[in-house]
Amino acid sequence: MDIKHAKLKDLNALTKLFDGYRVFYKQQSNIEASKRFLKQRLMQNDSIIYVAYIDNQAVGFTQLYPLFSSVSMEPMYMLNDLYVDSNFRNKGIGEALVNRAKRLCQSENNKGLAIQTAFDNPAQHLYQRLGFKKDTDLQFFWTNE
Repeated sequence: MDIKHAKLKDLNALTKLFDGYRVFYKQQSNIEASKRFLKQRLMQNDSIIYVAYIDNQAVGFTQLYPLFSSVSMEPMYMLNDLYVDSNFRNKGIGEALVNRAKRLCQSENNKGLAIQTAFDNPAQHLYQRLGFKKDTDLQFFWTNE
């Protein structure tokens, strides 16, 4: 397995995975919108995307967004997206992608890595096994509708 920091040349392979990720979260498939969204992230350099390849086939990805903690006055990342193609699950790909994100935080001396996921996502077991602690603070979200 090879994990690469995604570039524009990875866009087509990444788009298929990203669309699968969105469908997993009960969104309608939309390849063109997914491609536009990812292209913006890559061109504006406002997220970090790692793509896992096996035999030159993209099989998983994670997307990180930079954040800052005002209280500790330190940078950190939000691991907002983690997805592995269903044909390649239970092979350590998700773990490798999360560990790559953790290494980035360590290399930049960041506060840490936050994960946002659905309350029923089975990947929570992976996160806990990799040393993540469940945040007990209340979370609120306002939707601009």
